Amino acid sequence: MKIHNTYIKRCLELAKNGLPEAMPNPSVGAVLVYGDTIIAEGYTTAYGGSHAEVNCIAFAKANHPEKIEKSTLYVSLEPCSHYGKTPPCADLVIDSGIKKVVVGTLDPFAKVAGNGIKKLIQAGIDVTVGVLEAECYELNKRFFTFHKLNRPYIILKWAETIDGFIAPETRDAQNPVWITNTYSRQLVHKWRAEEMGILVGGKTVLADNPSLTTRDWEGNSPVRIVIDTKGTLSKDLAIFDSSAKTIVLSESDPEKICELLFKEELQSVIIEGGAQTLQRFIDSNLWDEARVFVGQSHFKNGTKAPKRSSDFVRLSSESIKGDILNIYKNSSH
Repeated sequence: MKIHNTYIKRCLELAKNGLPEAMPNPSVGAVLVYGDTIIAEGYTTAYGGSHAEVNCIAFAKANHPEKIEKSTLYVSLEPCSHYGKTPPCADLVIDSGIKKVVVGTLDPFAKVAGNGIKKLIQAGIDVTVGVLEAECYELNKRFFTFHKLNRPYIILKWAETIDGFIAPETRDAQNPVWITNTYSRQLVHKWRAEEMGILVGGKTVLADNPSLTTRDWEGNSPVRIVIDTKGTLSKDLAIFDSSAKTIVLSESDPEKICELLFKEELQSVIIEGGAQTLQRFIDSNLWDEARVFVGQSHFKNGTKAPKRSSDFVRLSSESIKGDILNIYKNSSH
């Protein structure tokens, strides 16, 4: 029904307000509809806080208690059925007296995975599942990838010159070499605040001494991950300061890295370089999204940009004050 689409779309709009603070939980939106009027809304608060259904129903109880039992609850993700940081939302929905529930998509988390829906149906609630599923999946793609594939959602990011280089052949050790402008660089810091981890190779750390923080954007810095197969990186490097947690990996194989990061419960990771590290993940087909800047400079020689495979499908392209940002998806996933 079209009306279901309308209210699930509103759930998705609300759910966006919960990202990225809700991670590692999914961010969910919920609306309670009486007749053709929304009488309450809610979305997932920061991790450890209330879920969308809790916030939505609490508002309804405080403002429209007499309408709750005759209303329909719309929620972008299946209500949880287990005790975690909070009690089961499915139980709350049942206890509230709501008789109809419309769900965007099922929850892949093993402790839920249809059990929330089962609870609602067993309680006599009329449940509809599968409204705007693709959109609901996209919103929580990190959560879904983590629980379905047992690895983080992997975003490749690099900047290349017009002639296809990501680093010059020689550089002044005192001055960093920027391919992109300040606007693009600030956007990268915003992206960092949206993900749980950021990974670079040891050569990048030695060449650039990056901090890998969100100093140009308000938000939490991701966990820093550095590949150091020989264990020779100096603890004086910026990546080892106290501004964020750092994990050192002695393994360079992408599959092993994904296994380790899954154990660390990192649902998403931006891979920022260098060229060899990025290429290993491309060649292993262990990536989901790529964000590639093309600056206005020419290097003529140096380190070539990673080679894109046939799985790179461009979703969008935009100009950022002269820089071009291309977004790709992995067509095989």
